[in-house]
Amino acid sequence: MTLQELKLEVVNANKELPKHGLVKFSWGNVGAIDRDKGIVVIKPVGMPYQDLTVDNVAVTDLDGNLIDGAWEPSVDLPIHLELFAGFPGINAIVHTHSTYATMWAQARRDIPCFGTTHADYFYGTVPCTRELTEAEINGDFERATGRSIVERFEGIDPCAVPGVLVASHGVFTWGKDVWEAVHSAVVIEEIAKMAIGTLLLSESASPVPQVLLDRHYRRKHGPDAYFTHDDYGNGEVSTK
Repeated sequence: MTLQELKLEVVNANKELPKHGLVKFSWGNVGAIDRDKGIVVIKPVGMPYQDLTVDNVAVTDLDGNLIDGAWEPSVDLPIHLELFAGFPGINAIVHTHSTYATMWAQARRDIPCFGTTHADYFYGTVPCTRELTEAEINGDFERATGRSIVERFEGIDPCAVPGVLVASHGVFTWGKDVWEAVHSAVVIEEIAKMAIGTLLLSESASPVPQVLLDRHYRRKHGPDAYFTHDDYGNGEVSTK
């Protein structure tokens, strides 16, 4: 993919966030990495989504230095860089403060897998990070946030659980490309809403049995998948 093509993907993916009600004002961003070229393309800081174009999107190197674009990159760039370094299987990241998922983040609670909608996309609990220490908050805050996410995924496959809640903050999702990352951002908001409703109806609700989680997740993922979606979830496709 050329740099211009990657810029256009990032611009279009960012514009999907308000369409799905995942952001207000400029509260979020999409970034993507070209690992061969050693560059990251990301929404500029404070840029209104409707004003974002291939001419003003920010391009940086892997140290966060701006190498193309007239606007400074998102302040969340260091978080993206930590995730790209820590999760080599991902190539795109979405950050939002979507309402229901952020409720879970502010409560500093993982989202349990209460049903098969969740199991279709996330292989088990959506984790929440720990709170940052005072030193981390007063130091390199964004880098510390990214490191806390990578730390939380010790023993968890980030490709099987493509998102996280950052304690007291918001939501990050990711994927092999921007469309997977946006798709996961939409899904995590919906399952967060469903989980809140589930607990309102039944405070003692428990996660789905492991056998059901396995069956639903593996229908769509892995070598035996037989029920999948297209690149941007525009319909279900049975492979049998």
